[in-house]
Amino acid sequence: MKITTIGQAKAYDAAKHFGMKGYRLQGGPISPFKDQVGLSVFEPGGGAELSASASDRVYIIASGEMTLITGAQEYVLREFDSCFIPAGEERSLVNKGILPVVLFTIIAQA
Repeated sequence: MKITTIGQAKAYDAAKHFGMKGYRLQGGPISPFKDQVGLSVFEPGGGAELSASASDRVYIIASGEMTLITGAQEYVLREFDSCFIPAGEERSLVNKGILPVVLFTIIAQA
């Protein structure tokens, strides 16, 4: 078993993200969990540029509202909504609200 308290979570900078603070909760250098679990806090106006990942991922909104943009479509994800994004699919994110968004990310590892 590996417990990571929020005070122990390692902060990281995510490429192509802005107005966001990221923290590793499990996986990677934090624990032997095969996949990675992260916590991201997006300030109002924060987000992620259009890009694709080499890994499948899941976003889960813990609080706030995040706009997910894929191609010509926009989706508003709200508290407890989740979204699976397959590897290679382009997406961007933007917090269009006035409150921070707390989002969990699960990144599958091969």
